[in-house]
Amino acid sequence: MEKIIAFAFLTLFLACSSRKPGTGDEQTTGKESMPSASTMNAYEKDRQFLQQHHRDLIELQTGDARALICPAYQGRIMTTTADGKASYGWINYELINSGKMLPHMNAFGGEDRFWLGPEGGQFALFFKKGNPFDAENWQTPAAIDSEPFTLASATQTSATFTRMVSLTNFSGNQFDIGIERTVTLLPRMEINRLLGISTDSLKIVGIQSDNTITNQGAQTWTTQTGMPSIWILGMMNASPEVTIIVPYRAGTGQPVNDAYFGKVPAERLSMGKTSALFKADAKYRSKIGVSPARATNWVGSYDATTKTLTLVTFDFNPTDRQYVNSSWEQQKEPFAGDVINAYNDGPMKPGQPQMGQFYELESSSPAANLALGAKQRHRHTTFHVQGPEPDLNRIAQRLLLTDLAAIK
Repeated sequence: MEKIIAFAFLTLFLACSSRKPGTGDEQTTGKESMPSASTMNAYEKDRQFLQQHHRDLIELQTGDARALICPAYQGRIMTTTADGKASYGWINYELINSGKMLPHMNAFGGEDRFWLGPEGGQFALFFKKGNPFDAENWQTPAAIDSEPFTLASATQTSATFTRMVSLTNFSGNQFDIGIERTVTLLPRMEINRLLGISTDSLKIVGIQSDNTITNQGAQTWTTQTGMPSIWILGMMNASPEVTIIVPYRAGTGQPVNDAYFGKVPAERLSMGKTSALFKADAKYRSKIGVSPARATNWVGSYDATTKTLTLVTFDFNPTDRQYVNSSWEQQKEPFAGDVINAYNDGPMKPGQPQMGQFYELESSSPAANLALGAKQRHRHTTFHVQGPEPDLNRIAQRLLLTDLAAIK
């Protein structure tokens, strides 16, 4: 299990306030750089702010749904909207506005970003060979943190990005990786197909990242060299009324791993027969995960105030059991990691700063056992749905195995 991670560098991060979906007049840090029109909605504020700092910002659109994609942040999906007003992704206004690059990691925000795992262990990509597994030596590779991806093509509803990276893991093995990432704003018909229901009466946006890595090096990636994985993480706006919902299948072993940063208190994590409810208020730093033995291919959250249901689905084959282990230690089982992770931000200790008012929904591909020239693909799709609670509840019961009444 992952040790408690002492993020000494957290003091360098600037905490940011969030804005709730469905409103447009909330206070937002860094607003001195924003237009002052009181009628401007949350999505438009985000769009204008990001355009000020990134002239190559891409906006995708289909119907009322839109998405903002930033090539400078690895083709990152910064935020989406179902109606041109609500804005669903968390954005770190202060860090972006500062123009600074921070040590260890730059938490720019965004509801779908591309990373590679594992983070820790003998095959870690975030630690140099021989260094201790501690905060001082933890470093997100620049290629998936602060360096851009190349825009290869774009249409009104999709954009494709590419990048070649060369990374060396903790064991000293080099990985030459070709990355291709296509972001697509989904039409209503495709959303209905993926959800298995008609959403015509609901406000909804669906966006998918289709990510492929290719072994461009000189050796096969094996359990002896280490096998990287595609790791997609989405930062969303936290609030006291947001609950993360993690469904799981029947099976042996614990359904949820809650030992990443120390056991999660019972008042923040409740376990039912088919799902776990995890508080997403950005007031207590905690993380959970689900192994391939118990995971489904869905995870989500519900904001009871704005009546917004967020759903994430991803490529998952229950017969694949090798997932990278990111714990910060020499591992007995480096390929016994989790498929799904959910994270709630918060201070390391009372009174200390934190990264921001966000929570994360994450998915990983299996470890990539690839010969030279072979590829691994991982699709990660996010939906935000707003509408009458009975309609949302039917979706939650079907896909998240949870009655929304249970989280009130």
